Amino acid sequence: MKHCLPVILFAFVMLSCGPSKKNDTPVVGFVDYLEDATLSQARTGFTDALKKNGFSEDDKTVKIEYRNAQGSLPTLTQIVNYFVSEPVDLLATCTTLSTLTSVQKTKTIPIFGMVSPTPELMKVLDANGKAPANLLGTMEDLKYIDTSFNIIPQLLKPKGAKLVIGMIYNQAEPQSADAMKHIKELSDAAGITLIALPLNSSADAQLITKSLLGKNIDAFFANPDNTVFASFATILKNCNAANVPIFTSEAGLVQRGAVAAFGADIYQWGYQAGEQAALFLKAGKTDGLQREMVKVRKRVYNVDAAKKYNLTIPANFEAVK
Repeated sequence: MKHCLPVILFAFVMLSCGPSKKNDTPVVGFVDYLEDATLSQARTGFTDALKKNGFSEDDKTVKIEYRNAQGSLPTLTQIVNYFVSEPVDLLATCTTLSTLTSVQKTKTIPIFGMVSPTPELMKVLDANGKAPANLLGTMEDLKYIDTSFNIIPQLLKPKGAKLVIGMIYNQAEPQSADAMKHIKELSDAAGITLIALPLNSSADAQLITKSLLGKNIDAFFANPDNTVFASFATILKNCNAANVPIFTSEAGLVQRGAVAAFGADIYQWGYQAGEQAALFLKAGKTDGLQREMVKVRKRVYNVDAAKKYNLTIPANFEAVK
């Protein structure tokens, strides 16, 4: 019997390990922070890119485990911890908090971020100024906000001596607070009065938006952050009732009722990250892969919103309904 024990243990270990990675279907852990019609386009783009490159759930060439934290940070942490413990072959992360949480939880699983800012803006650089080696995907900086914000004075005539623009921002999200500071700089340079109020929970969207509208703003700028995405229906309803047009840097929000934007196409943002993830799945390694900046930006306007506010939109903007 003493000679049988090693054999039994060996068999147990082999069964515990299961088949080798080489024979397994690759598993993608997709982490979404919240449920949102605009952000869901990134997931669609990501999976479409995988499918085009030969990784389809229908063909069983990839398994995509999708989890949504529904705006809860504790739930988000549990989701990421689960995927890391499995472990999945790669993490696909949508919006900043999903990407940031994943970076904090693993240094080995490749992370393909989307709808997320650069490592500098997420403040994840090490003491030597280097980003995590496993952080890949498609990122964005604050430069694209400039063109979107500058649309406002081009289209609106101020009621008084100065144009007054309102916005809300999430103090808990680094990229939201940084965007607010950047927009303040743009406002000061253009002689525009900016009124910015903090909104850290979508539950307070009604109260904060009405407070902002009570300050006689000429326009609302939809800052790119999770709280604005989650609260956009409430923001839009109140702004429309007060006859205050919304401008944004997110093309997806124009489809939902904002007047105009020059910003990233959310579907293409996810698609770009998906193409890079497909390269990893094909090669089985990250060699040669680097983080990329968003390639596809669109100038778009909402036909109905432009008509409501009697605005003439430049010819280089694409109409959406």
